[in-house]
Amino acid sequence: MTTSSSAGATPGRPSVAVLGTGIMGSGMTRSLLRAGLPVRAWNRTRAKADPLAVDGATVTDTAQEAVLGADVVLTALNDGPSVVETLTAAAPGLRPGQVWLQSATVGLDATCDLAHRAADLGLLYLDAPVSGTRQPAEQGTLTVFVSGPSGARTTALPVLEAIGQRTLWVGEEPGAATRLKLVANTWVINLVSSVAECLNLAEGLGLDPQLFLDAMKGGPLDTPYLRGKSAAVLSGDLTPSFALSTALKDARLILDAAGTAGVTLDLVAAAAERFARAEAAGHGDQDMIATYYAGRAE
Repeated sequence: MTTSSSAGATPGRPSVAVLGTGIMGSGMTRSLLRAGLPVRAWNRTRAKADPLAVDGATVTDTAQEAVLGADVVLTALNDGPSVVETLTAAAPGLRPGQVWLQSATVGLDATCDLAHRAADLGLLYLDAPVSGTRQPAEQGTLTVFVSGPSGARTTALPVLEAIGQRTLWVGEEPGAATRLKLVANTWVINLVSSVAECLNLAEGLGLDPQLFLDAMKGGPLDTPYLRGKSAAVLSGDLTPSFALSTALKDARLILDAAGTAGVTLDLVAAAAERFARAEAAGHGDQDMIATYYAGRAE
């Protein structure tokens, strides 16, 4: 199936419908607008999308209105059920041949389900989870993992170049990119958990956590991630670049995939338990480093 373009579309400037304008969706929308791509944006709570009008996006009342005539539909939602719900609402405005760039991390089972739904609607489905948080989304420097039909690449390329500094084409099979994203998120989850536990232990032993950071500074184990997440805890500014509740969702998706593959992931299982405790204590909407509070003595 070839990709069709909306009437009057400019070559190299596909029109984009962004469905979901939370932390990642709003950042990607602004990156698309800076690249000169026409964007219609929708969010279930319109107030979260309205600020994008100042940047040049057309904010719509419905998902159906957003996707009508778009060359590329970009979903930036939280999980599989929210993607299905939104796709169902948008369906009357969709047409065969549109490219669907599905950027949410939804897990393997949901990815398979979405690919089948896309086929039923005649959409060209690109499994395209992104690696990065608030700042890379705002700056257009995400890494995008993509798998799906090569026939969709030409239309999707300007969008991918606008939102990311690098695109990894993983294969033609939907789900291949999601598998890579789950592996990448395993690294992130384990890393942030290590930062939190080191800060917990330093404080528990009566040390200034800054001494730990000074000990690591400039060495092979020092990382920008260690610096940034530690600074968030020490300053008390837990504004989410990646919310703890989302990290918990991803940890559970990773564990589901690992179970199916016959792999035991002890560190991710422990991280999920910490995330769940921190969420239960009211830290779900904060940055994922709020897992620090799950190990802090009260």
